[in-house]
Amino acid sequence: MPQLPDETTRLRCAHCGNLTRFDVIRTVRSQEFWHATMSGDVQIDETTVLSEEVEEVRCRWCSASDRIKVVPRPEFGGPESEGPGDGGV
Repeated sequence: MPQLPDETTRLRCAHCGNLTRFDVIRTVRSQEFWHATMSGDVQIDETTVLSEEVEEVRCRWCSASDRIKVVPRPEFGGPESEGPGDGGV
């Protein structure tokens, strides 16, 4: 099952070097607190994720899904950029 990054990591496509554009397909089961106005407009004030399954992470640039890696962010020991596909980030 694919992984998603946390506060110290980011995604990187090992095929083209992309660091910035990914399509993520995931299923989320959540509990929400809905605050409705008298006219029926709803604002969601709280969301609690009860479960989450990441089905696929696909590179938006080259469409690879089998070469997506979770790598450290630069401030946590990762490189500043990974080459031509880094999106200038």
